[in-house]
Amino acid sequence: MADTGAPLALDDRHSILSDQALDQLFRGARTFYSWEDKDISDTTLRALYELLQYGPTSANQSPARFLFLKGESQKKLVPHLIEPNVEKTVTAPVTVVVAWDWNFHEKIPTLFPHNPEAKDWFASDEARFENGFRNGSLQGAYLILAARALGLDCGAMSGFDKDGVDETFFKADSQMGSWRSNFLVNLGYGTTEKLFPRLPKLAFDDGAKILD
Repeated sequence: MADTGAPLALDDRHSILSDQALDQLFRGARTFYSWEDKDISDTTLRALYELLQYGPTSANQSPARFLFLKGESQKKLVPHLIEPNVEKTVTAPVTVVVAWDWNFHEKIPTLFPHNPEAKDWFASDEARFENGFRNGSLQGAYLILAARALGLDCGAMSGFDKDGVDETFFKADSQMGSWRSNFLVNLGYGTTEKLFPRLPKLAFDDGAKILD
């Protein structure tokens, strides 16, 4: 795995990415359902995490937590999946449980050191859920883009029993006991055999507005 390199200098940040890069991240990327028999190294997964963590979150709260499942651990997901999600999961090299930490605010004095009192913004259950779930979902999207940037394919999924996943992987664990599952992402090197034609997208005038 090549070194991901130093962060881009601020003076270079307005360069437009090449068409090849934009295709890999967006236009040519797909949701995959079948996979090559090719492993993803732990080194690559660590590089993936190091990359995705640069995506912004409110007050740098970084509430997302990522459980990378391989092999026998991955099979423990099966009882909690709807039937159409089983085969594409057990044949993927890695499945990520994208979760968020109910107690994310405890780390804010470290992550937001110029204002450690920001921890108190999230004292209520309502504030913790709204911020943790929203920003954790953002980080899940960063995971997908970071994976594509590193040459991996993704298959994001709902269609599973969140309570069952939490019970199996999180509740009894001393480190992960406050984690709550959000969605799943299969990672690997996708094959095209189960792809169907790209679905329609909304035109700008149907999906966006510009107000002066």
